[in-house]
Amino acid sequence: MTTPRQTASFLIGKFREVGLRPNTRRGQNFLIDLNLVQLLADTADPGPDDVVLEVGTGTGSLTSLLAARAAAVVTVEVDPQLYQLASEALIDCPNVTMLRKDALKNKSHFDPELLEAVRDQLRQRPGLRLKLVANLPYNIATPVLSNLLCTDLLPISMTVTIQKELAERITAGPSSKDYGALSIWIQCQCETQLVRILPPTVFWPQPKVESAILQIVPDAEKLARIPDPAFFHTFVRSMFFHRRKFLRSELLSAFKNELDKEAVDAILREQSLEGNARAEELGVEAMLSLSDAVRRRLGVANREA
Repeated sequence: MTTPRQTASFLIGKFREVGLRPNTRRGQNFLIDLNLVQLLADTADPGPDDVVLEVGTGTGSLTSLLAARAAAVVTVEVDPQLYQLASEALIDCPNVTMLRKDALKNKSHFDPELLEAVRDQLRQRPGLRLKLVANLPYNIATPVLSNLLCTDLLPISMTVTIQKELAERITAGPSSKDYGALSIWIQCQCETQLVRILPPTVFWPQPKVESAILQIVPDAEKLARIPDPAFFHTFVRSMFFHRRKFLRSELLSAFKNELDKEAVDAILREQSLEGNARAEELGVEAMLSLSDAVRRRLGVANREA
């Protein structure tokens, strides 16, 4: 269950052989440092009770490492030529399900067929768990990470290579330049660990930015604190539509047809927040509390996560 070692010389030769060029607009930057490919797999640590979701099969190099250790791998690739290359490389991996499609239906939702393929594997026997492991294409990394946490398929971990800038946004703290809706959405329900910074030289073709291996581990206790995750997800994004706006103005804008100035001021007083506070100054706990106060004021019924 092994594929040829994904070095730069192997990829250049293989791509020349089939007349294929990497499409950098699709985030096709292949990790060619074999030690780092192994580090990504080892950090994810797939085992016999794990179903792995991989977004971006590429040539199948990482896929084969995961398949050798996991119960099953569901991998998706949008590029038809790469899909064909990987299909040939993974022909001896019976526990790999390959899909040729975009992982995302749109920027807010995964493709239903992909999710159903994952469910099919998880149903094979009791006790199977989901892990996301991927060298994520840069152009879809944010919606993949954010939206997977909105599905009914909550992974026990997400171990990915992404742009260093995105990793810094996910792990940022309040009042920093990188802190925003994505930071809060992931930190409110997960623990995060920046495993390794990756220079451009470990990829082919070389991107113009540094990358990082990041591991995100959902925490059931954290998630249990959120009465309505769907409302909170929408609320947090709305609080950062205009990053430099005062919180009072942002609330009035986001809920202009539902909350008047008197109601907004009452909520802020209840939360001990000044009208000139900004969303970027609020930590995760404060944002959770503010969201719940707004939700209760609106009379939004609790929904299942």
